[in-house]
Amino acid sequence: MENVTMVMPLKQPIVFELEGFYVPPGYSSLLFFLALFNYMVVLLGNGVVLFVIVIDRNLHRPMFVLVCNLVVCDLLGATAVLPRLMMHFLTGQKRIAYILAIAQAFCVHTYGVAVQTILGAMAYDRYIAVCEPLRYHAIMTSARLCLCCTLAWLIALLCIAVLFTFHMNTPLCGNIIRHVYCSNRTILSLACSPTPSNNIYGLSMSWSVSTGIFLIIAFSYIRILHASVKQGRSDSSVRSKAFQTCTPHLVVYLLFEIASVIIIVSHRFPSVPQNIKKFFSILFIIIPPAINPIIYGLVSKELRGSIIKHFTFQVCRKR
Repeated sequence: MENVTMVMPLKQPIVFELEGFYVPPGYSSLLFFLALFNYMVVLLGNGVVLFVIVIDRNLHRPMFVLVCNLVVCDLLGATAVLPRLMMHFLTGQKRIAYILAIAQAFCVHTYGVAVQTILGAMAYDRYIAVCEPLRYHAIMTSARLCLCCTLAWLIALLCIAVLFTFHMNTPLCGNIIRHVYCSNRTILSLACSPTPSNNIYGLSMSWSVSTGIFLIIAFSYIRILHASVKQGRSDSSVRSKAFQTCTPHLVVYLLFEIASVIIIVSHRFPSVPQNIKKFFSILFIIIPPAINPIIYGLVSKELRGSIIKHFTFQVCRKR
């Protein structure tokens, strides 16, 4: 008769242990300051953009309101991961309570979906601005703008809320999360039995959101390109204006997608060191939130001008 080892489900309160990065001796302080620098750049860049858009009435327009939503989303993603990562580097703290682990995973996944839905709403706004310039204000009313913003966040929150309902009454038989941050997959990988329903829903939801947003953005830019070429024959400034207003949005979308593709590709090569894979897995959280405000600040003349105006005003006022 064979011996059967019974694995008992864990009881609440469950405390997980995040494996995190392998930190060579003497490198903890350096990695902490690098993570701190990245977080400061995220807070400063996004904070400045948010502050200027809120106080400058000239920027109270659909495009910049949507940029504000993207800023909030970037701050959500970075804040969900970077402070705990800094604690890990500085103190070696790896333990995280079950509720905090679920909260972190929920925020990270919400960030991942909301970025895409907000970029989809921004693509729709750019499509109306370029293809229907005379009817833009009639179409993009305050009510329509509120609807776009609400839908972008509601879709993300509902998709992730349903994803995390699979955690209810799912017994866990392990407490070591072999990753840098908590996620749906890393937590449910500790389940006592397979969770096919969660896997199927997670893959279907991710594919549907990514494909749907890609189609919206592709359709918008094909129509924008067609309208720019058509109108540009009689007025070359139309083409230039379309390029200036659409470039930041397209660059931000491509940046997020490239970071996501790097994560997927890195997991297809078993020979890649675990630390490198873990670093790639946080690229979509540490790079876009830090670079997005710089992209919008450099490319958007109105936003750049407003930032310079308010900054120089404050400097002159102090003098």
